[in-house]
Amino acid sequence: MKIAFVGKGGSGKTTLSSLFVRHLVAQGLPVLAIDADINQHLAAALGATEEEAVALPTLGEQLPLIKNYLRGDNPRIATAGAMLKTTPPGRGSRLIGIREDNPIYTACLREVAGAGLMVTGPFADEDLGVSCYHSKVGAAELLLNHMVDGPGEYAVVDMTAGADSFASGLFTRFDLTALVCEPTLRSVGVYRQYLGYAKDFGIRVAVIGNKVCDDDDLAFLREQVGDDLLCWIGRSGHVRAAERGEIRPIADLEPPNLHALIMIREELDSITRDWTEYQRQAVEFHLRNANAWAGAEYAGQVDPDFVPGPAIRIG
Repeated sequence: MKIAFVGKGGSGKTTLSSLFVRHLVAQGLPVLAIDADINQHLAAALGATEEEAVALPTLGEQLPLIKNYLRGDNPRIATAGAMLKTTPPGRGSRLIGIREDNPIYTACLREVAGAGLMVTGPFADEDLGVSCYHSKVGAAELLLNHMVDGPGEYAVVDMTAGADSFASGLFTRFDLTALVCEPTLRSVGVYRQYLGYAKDFGIRVAVIGNKVCDDDDLAFLREQVGDDLLCWIGRSGHVRAAERGEIRPIADLEPPNLHALIMIREELDSITRDWTEYQRQAVEFHLRNANAWAGAEYAGQVDPDFVPGPAIRIG
Protein backbone atom coordinates (compact mmCIF):
# COMPACT_ATOMS: atom_id res chain seq x y z
CA MET A 1 0.00 0.00 0.00
CA LYS A 2 1.25 3.48 -0.88
CA ILE A 3 0.42 6.62 1.09
CA ALA A 4 1.53 10.23 0.63
CA PHE A 5 1.46 12.94 3.26
CA VAL A 6 0.79 16.38 1.76
CA GLY A 7 -0.30 19.79 3.02
CA LYS A 8 0.67 23.40 3.53
CA GLY A 9 4.27 24.11 4.45
CA GLY A 10 4.59 23.91 8.24
CA SER A 11 1.35 21.95 8.66
CA GLY A 12 3.16 18.91 10.06
CA LYS A 13 3.52 16.61 7.03
CA THR A 14 6.93 15.38 8.08
CA THR A 15 5.84 14.91 11.68
CA LEU A 16 2.82 12.84 10.63
CA SER A 17 4.89 10.89 8.10
CA SER A 18 7.44 9.95 10.75
CA LEU A 19 4.81 9.03 13.33
CA PHE A 20 3.02 6.82 10.82
CA VAL A 21 6.25 5.13 9.75
CA ARG A 22 7.17 4.42 13.36
CA HIS A 23 3.66 3.11 14.05
CA LEU A 24 3.91 0.65 11.14
CA VAL A 25 7.39 -0.49 12.20
CA ALA A 26 6.12 -1.09 15.75
CA GLN A 27 3.53 -3.47 14.27
CA GLY A 28 6.34 -5.47 12.63
CA LEU A 29 5.28 -4.39 9.12
CA PRO A 30 7.69 -3.84 6.19
CA VAL A 31 8.02 -0.12 5.48
CA LEU A 32 9.77 1.93 2.81
CA ALA A 33 9.87 5.65 3.57
CA ILE A 34 10.73 8.23 0.91
CA ASP A 35 11.49 11.88 1.63
CA ALA A 36 10.34 13.74 -1.49
CA ASP A 37 10.06 17.15 0.18
CA ILE A 38 12.27 20.04 -0.88
CA ASN A 39 13.04 20.43 2.83
CA GLN A 40 14.62 17.09 3.75
CA HIS A 41 13.74 16.49 7.41
CA LEU A 42 12.20 13.02 7.49
CA ALA A 43 15.45 11.30 8.53
CA ALA A 44 15.83 13.59 11.53
CA ALA A 45 12.16 13.16 12.44
CA LEU A 46 12.71 9.39 12.47
CA GLY A 47 15.65 9.78 14.84
CA ALA A 48 18.72 10.02 12.60
CA THR A 49 21.50 12.27 13.82
CA GLU A 50 22.49 15.31 11.79
CA GLU A 51 25.63 13.49 10.64
CA GLU A 52 23.61 10.42 9.59
CA ALA A 53 21.06 12.55 7.73
CA VAL A 54 23.73 14.46 5.82
CA ALA A 55 25.47 11.21 4.85
CA LEU A 56 22.37 9.62 3.32
CA PRO A 57 22.77 8.81 -0.40
CA THR A 58 20.24 10.51 -2.65
CA LEU A 59 18.08 9.09 -5.39
CA GLY A 60 19.09 11.89 -7.73
CA GLU A 61 22.74 10.90 -7.51
CA GLN A 62 21.89 7.34 -8.49
CA LEU A 63 19.45 8.09 -11.31
CA PRO A 64 21.55 6.31 -14.01
CA LEU A 65 21.72 3.17 -11.86
CA ILE A 66 17.97 3.36 -11.13
CA LYS A 67 17.11 3.68 -14.81
CA ASN A 68 19.46 0.92 -15.88
CA TYR A 69 18.09 -1.54 -13.33
CA LEU A 70 14.40 -0.79 -13.90
CA ARG A 71 14.79 -0.88 -17.68
CA GLY A 72 15.82 -4.53 -17.55
CA ASP A 73 15.51 -5.92 -21.07
CA ASN A 74 12.38 -4.00 -22.03
CA PRO A 75 12.69 -3.88 -25.85
CA ARG A 76 10.74 -0.62 -26.08
CA ILE A 77 13.47 1.31 -24.24
CA ALA A 78 16.64 1.49 -26.32
CA THR A 79 18.94 2.70 -23.54
CA ALA A 80 18.69 3.56 -19.86
CA GLY A 81 19.36 7.17 -20.80
CA ALA A 82 16.17 7.18 -22.88
CA MET A 83 14.01 6.58 -19.81
CA LEU A 84 11.99 9.55 -18.60
CA LYS A 85 10.78 10.04 -15.03
CA THR A 86 7.33 9.03 -16.31
CA THR A 87 8.38 5.94 -18.29
CA PRO A 88 5.95 3.18 -17.32
CA PRO A 89 6.97 -0.46 -16.93
CA GLY A 90 6.42 -2.95 -19.73
CA ARG A 91 7.33 -6.50 -20.56
CA GLY A 92 10.99 -6.99 -19.71
CA SER A 93 11.07 -4.20 -17.12
CA ARG A 94 12.24 -5.02 -13.62
CA LEU A 95 9.57 -4.56 -10.95
CA ILE A 96 10.63 -4.01 -7.35
CA GLY A 97 9.08 -4.72 -3.97
CA ILE A 98 8.90 -2.74 -0.75
CA ARG A 99 11.84 -4.47 0.95
CA GLU A 100 14.21 -6.70 -1.00
CA ASP A 101 17.80 -7.05 -2.16
CA ASN A 102 18.45 -5.14 -5.36
CA PRO A 103 21.15 -2.73 -6.60
CA ILE A 104 18.92 0.34 -6.15
CA TYR A 105 18.24 -0.36 -2.48
CA THR A 106 21.89 -1.25 -1.88
CA ALA A 107 22.94 2.13 -3.25
CA CYS A 108 20.10 4.35 -2.01
CA LEU A 109 18.34 2.79 1.00
CA ARG A 110 19.46 3.04 4.60
CA GLU A 111 17.84 1.67 7.74
CA VAL A 112 16.47 4.34 10.06
CA ALA A 113 14.21 3.52 13.01
CA GLY A 114 13.45 0.08 11.58
CA ALA A 115 12.27 1.42 8.22
CA GLY A 116 14.05 1.55 4.89
CA LEU A 117 14.58 5.24 4.10
CA MET A 118 15.39 6.85 0.75
CA VAL A 119 15.71 10.58 0.09
CA THR A 120 15.43 12.50 -3.16
CA GLY A 121 18.06 14.99 -2.02
CA PRO A 122 17.84 18.71 -1.16
CA PHE A 123 17.78 21.68 -3.51
CA ALA A 124 21.48 22.47 -3.75
CA ASP A 125 23.35 25.71 -4.51
CA GLU A 126 24.22 24.54 -8.02
CA ASP A 127 20.49 24.14 -8.77
CA LEU A 128 19.69 27.80 -8.11
CA GLY A 129 18.34 29.49 -11.22
CA VAL A 130 18.90 26.51 -13.49
CA SER A 131 16.90 23.58 -12.14
CA CYS A 132 13.43 22.64 -11.01
CA TYR A 133 13.10 20.65 -7.80
CA HIS A 134 10.59 18.33 -9.45
CA SER A 135 13.38 16.96 -11.60
CA LYS A 136 14.79 15.52 -8.38
CA VAL A 137 11.62 13.64 -7.52
CA GLY A 138 11.67 11.99 -10.94
CA ALA A 139 13.62 9.07 -9.49
CA ALA A 140 10.90 8.55 -6.88
CA GLU A 141 8.24 8.60 -9.60
CA LEU A 142 10.15 5.99 -11.61
CA LEU A 143 10.48 3.78 -8.53
CA LEU A 144 6.80 3.96 -7.66
CA ASN A 145 5.80 3.28 -11.27
CA HIS A 146 7.82 0.06 -11.10
CA MET A 147 6.93 -0.91 -7.52
CA VAL A 148 4.73 -3.94 -6.90
CA ASP A 149 3.52 -3.89 -3.32
CA GLY A 150 0.76 -5.79 -1.61
CA PRO A 151 -1.41 -5.74 1.51
CA GLY A 152 0.64 -5.44 4.68
CA GLU A 153 3.51 -3.71 2.86
CA TYR A 154 3.80 0.06 2.99
CA ALA A 155 5.47 2.86 1.05
CA VAL A 156 5.18 6.16 2.93
CA VAL A 157 6.13 9.33 1.07
CA ASP A 158 6.62 12.77 2.59
CA MET A 159 5.72 15.03 -0.34
CA THR A 160 6.69 18.60 -1.13
CA ALA A 161 4.44 21.30 0.31
CA GLY A 162 1.23 22.72 -1.11
CA ALA A 163 -0.07 22.01 -4.58
CA ASP A 164 3.48 21.70 -5.97
CA SER A 165 2.87 17.94 -5.80
CA PHE A 166 0.88 18.30 -9.02
CA ALA A 167 3.92 19.36 -11.04
CA SER A 168 4.45 15.69 -11.92
CA GLY A 169 2.40 12.51 -12.15
CA LEU A 170 3.75 11.42 -8.75
CA PHE A 171 0.49 12.45 -7.07
CA THR A 172 -1.35 9.58 -8.81
CA ARG A 173 0.94 6.88 -7.41
CA PHE A 174 -0.78 6.55 -4.02
CA ASP A 175 -3.65 4.49 -2.69
CA LEU A 176 -4.36 7.21 -0.14
CA THR A 177 -3.34 10.85 0.06
CA ALA A 178 -3.28 12.04 3.67
CA LEU A 179 -3.68 15.81 3.61
CA VAL A 180 -2.40 17.29 6.87
CA CYS A 181 -4.52 20.31 7.71
CA GLU A 182 -4.21 22.81 10.54
CA PRO A 183 -7.35 24.59 11.79
CA THR A 184 -6.51 27.75 9.82
CA LEU A 185 -7.91 29.36 6.68
CA ARG A 186 -4.55 29.10 4.88
CA SER A 187 -4.28 25.38 5.54
CA VAL A 188 -7.88 24.81 4.48
CA GLY A 189 -7.12 26.82 1.33
CA VAL A 190 -4.41 24.32 0.38
CA TYR A 191 -6.88 21.49 1.03
CA ARG A 192 -9.40 23.03 -1.37
CA GLN A 193 -6.75 23.65 -4.00
CA TYR A 194 -5.52 20.07 -3.71
CA LEU A 195 -9.03 18.69 -3.88
CA GLY A 196 -9.74 20.74 -6.98
CA TYR A 197 -6.71 19.35 -8.80
CA ALA A 198 -7.27 15.78 -7.59
CA LYS A 199 -10.96 15.41 -8.43
CA ASP A 200 -10.43 14.52 -12.09
CA PHE A 201 -7.97 11.72 -11.29
CA GLY A 202 -9.84 9.66 -8.74
CA ILE A 203 -7.37 10.56 -5.98
CA ARG A 204 -8.56 9.36 -2.59
CA VAL A 205 -7.94 12.18 -0.09
CA ALA A 206 -8.30 11.92 3.68
CA VAL A 207 -7.79 14.99 5.85
CA ILE A 208 -5.70 14.56 8.98
CA GLY A 209 -6.26 17.45 11.36
CA ASN A 210 -3.10 18.60 13.11
CA LYS A 211 -2.36 20.98 15.97
CA VAL A 212 -5.96 20.66 17.13
CA CYS A 213 -5.97 22.31 20.55
CA ASP A 214 -9.63 22.53 21.54
CA ASP A 215 -13.24 21.98 20.51
CA ASP A 216 -13.27 25.21 18.51
CA ASP A 217 -10.39 23.97 16.36
CA LEU A 218 -12.17 20.68 15.75
CA ALA A 219 -15.47 22.39 14.95
CA PHE A 220 -13.69 24.64 12.44
CA LEU A 221 -12.13 21.68 10.63
CA ARG A 222 -15.42 19.79 10.55
CA GLU A 223 -17.18 22.83 9.11
CA GLN A 224 -14.49 23.42 6.47
CA VAL A 225 -13.66 19.89 5.25
CA GLY A 226 -16.77 17.89 6.23
CA ASP A 227 -16.61 14.13 5.76
CA ASP A 228 -13.06 14.30 4.41
CA LEU A 229 -11.84 14.70 8.01
CA LEU A 230 -10.64 11.21 8.93
CA CYS A 231 -8.97 11.93 12.28
CA TRP A 232 -6.87 14.50 14.08
CA ILE A 233 -3.76 14.95 16.20
CA GLY A 234 -4.11 17.04 19.33
CA ARG A 235 -1.63 18.55 21.74
CA SER A 236 1.34 16.25 22.09
CA GLY A 237 4.24 16.32 24.51
CA HIS A 238 5.56 13.34 22.56
CA VAL A 239 5.78 15.43 19.37
CA ARG A 240 7.25 18.42 21.22
CA ALA A 241 9.95 16.17 22.66
CA ALA A 242 10.73 14.85 19.15
CA GLU A 243 11.11 18.43 17.90
CA ARG A 244 13.79 18.88 20.58
CA GLY A 245 15.54 15.73 19.35
CA GLU A 246 14.15 13.35 21.99
CA ILE A 247 12.60 10.46 20.05
CA ARG A 248 10.41 8.47 22.42
CA PRO A 249 8.90 5.01 21.73
CA ILE A 250 5.79 5.32 19.57
CA ALA A 251 3.87 3.33 22.20
CA ASP A 252 4.28 6.37 24.48
CA LEU A 253 2.33 8.61 22.11
CA GLU A 254 -0.83 9.95 23.74
CA PRO A 255 -3.67 7.38 23.29
CA PRO A 256 -5.97 9.66 21.24
CA ASN A 257 -3.08 10.52 18.89
CA LEU A 258 -2.03 6.88 18.62
CA HIS A 259 -5.63 6.01 17.76
CA ALA A 260 -5.45 8.55 14.91
CA LEU A 261 -2.50 6.64 13.43
CA ILE A 262 -4.48 3.42 13.70
CA MET A 263 -7.37 5.06 11.86
CA ILE A 264 -5.05 6.13 9.03
CA ARG A 265 -3.72 2.57 8.71
CA GLU A 266 -7.24 1.09 8.75
CA GLU A 267 -8.35 3.52 6.05
CA LEU A 268 -5.33 2.63 3.92
CA ASP A 269 -5.83 -1.10 4.46
CA SER A 270 -9.47 -0.86 3.36
CA ILE A 271 -8.43 0.14 -0.17
CA THR A 272 -8.03 -2.35 -3.00
CA ARG A 273 -5.78 -1.14 -5.78
CA ASP A 274 -6.95 -1.40 -9.38
CA TRP A 275 -3.68 -2.26 -11.14
CA THR A 276 -5.18 -1.61 -14.58
CA GLU A 277 -6.14 1.93 -13.58
CA TYR A 278 -2.77 2.41 -11.87
CA GLN A 279 -0.95 1.59 -15.10
CA ARG A 280 -3.40 3.64 -17.20
CA GLN A 281 -2.60 6.76 -15.19
CA ALA A 282 1.13 6.13 -15.50
CA VAL A 283 0.73 5.85 -19.27
CA GLU A 284 -1.44 8.98 -19.41
CA PHE A 285 1.16 11.14 -17.69
CA HIS A 286 3.98 9.63 -19.72
CA LEU A 287 2.17 10.53 -22.94
CA ARG A 288 1.50 14.04 -21.64
CA ASN A 289 5.17 14.36 -20.84
CA ALA A 290 6.21 13.07 -24.25
CA ASN A 291 3.84 15.34 -26.15
CA ALA A 292 4.63 18.42 -24.06
CA TRP A 293 8.41 18.45 -24.27
CA ALA A 294 10.23 15.12 -24.50
CA GLY A 295 9.21 14.21 -28.04
CA ALA A 296 6.43 12.14 -29.56
CA GLU A 297 8.85 9.25 -30.16
CA TYR A 298 8.81 8.55 -26.41
CA ALA A 299 5.20 7.41 -26.77
CA GLY A 300 6.69 4.23 -28.19
CA GLN A 301 7.91 3.30 -24.70
CA VAL A 302 4.35 2.37 -23.76
CA ASP A 303 3.56 -1.34 -23.78
CA PRO A 304 -0.21 -1.19 -24.44
CA ASP A 305 -1.00 -4.68 -23.17
CA PHE A 306 1.09 -4.61 -19.99
CA VAL A 307 -0.42 -4.35 -16.50
CA PRO A 308 1.89 -4.71 -13.48
CA GLY A 309 0.93 -6.69 -10.40
CA PRO A 310 2.24 -9.23 -7.89
CA ALA A 311 1.61 -12.15 -10.23
CA ILE A 312 4.17 -10.93 -12.76
CA ARG A 313 7.02 -9.74 -10.56
CA ILE A 314 10.21 -9.71 -12.59
CA GLY A 315 13.45 -9.56 -10.60
